[in-house]
Amino acid sequence: MLEMAIASGKGGVGKSTVSATIAITLARRRKVIAVDADADAPNMHLILGLSEEWEWEQPYSESMVARIVTEKCTRCGECMTVCPYKAIYVDEEGNYVVNPVICEGCETCSLVCPVKGAIVRDETLSGMLRMTRTRYGFPLISAKLEPGRPNSGKLVTEEKTKAKEMTDDDTVIVVDSAAGIGCQVVSSLAGANMAILVAEPTPASFNALKRVHKLTKHFMQPAAVVINKWDMNPDLAAEIEAYARENNLDMLGKVPFDDSIPKSMAMMVPVTEAFPDSPASKALLEVARRVEAILDEWSSWFMRFRPKKPEPYRPIIIKPEGF
Repeated sequence: MLEMAIASGKGGVGKSTVSATIAITLARRRKVIAVDADADAPNMHLILGLSEEWEWEQPYSESMVARIVTEKCTRCGECMTVCPYKAIYVDEEGNYVVNPVICEGCETCSLVCPVKGAIVRDETLSGMLRMTRTRYGFPLISAKLEPGRPNSGKLVTEEKTKAKEMTDDDTVIVVDSAAGIGCQVVSSLAGANMAILVAEPTPASFNALKRVHKLTKHFMQPAAVVINKWDMNPDLAAEIEAYARENNLDMLGKVPFDDSIPKSMAMMVPVTEAFPDSPASKALLEVARRVEAILDEWSSWFMRFRPKKPEPYRPIIIKPEGF
């Protein structure tokens, strides 16, 4: 089994399009399982032309929320005063009530409540795990986080666990990560054998690429780069290529700006199928073929591009004023 994570550090740079192309291409020769690891805004099923009808769905409950027992509440208001999320309000009848969408289950209200048992915590639905089989022969595992629920990273871990339960020795798991470097992205990268980093030639995307690259070095993962819309800013695209060379990142390819990609998304058909002769389709297929070649020579590629030593990722913590 081999697991690859496609990440970007920034949204909207074409990561899911790259992931879908790689999954479709690899599935012609290998057993593939695709994982949409963006539990906040899953969209890989749309790019693959799938509806919201899933073969199976499974509720995932991990979060806890507070609940005020009206019969025991003395209406002192201490809970509402200390709640850091402003999740407690007074209803029309004067009862103190917890908004379950906002509540994070931190127990601060319970600590100040003068009446034992007046505030309890209940398990609540965090999200849904789901799976369906694509018309390309491979299954897609996805998830959807409930509004206001934390721990999206744990939900992504559950997705990957489900995928691994379906694998054998020859399976390739293609993980389409979320944007940014938050808990979802950390969970999608953790345990992956390689990372493919997608960027576009803008200062924001380049900086995001550097941040997510630090995460891959934290996990000692070999990484490769794809530059999307490279011809929108050739000079900055050249800087990204130089960064890849200087930091031992494999350069998989460059995809030009092409109107066929948003058109194919509107059609809910992969661009390589909707517009196979378009410049973007040809470039994306070349990237996918490079990935196939990497898998065929995996040991040598892994040793060549794996970081020489671990570099622990240390996030910069900015404290609010007054602390």
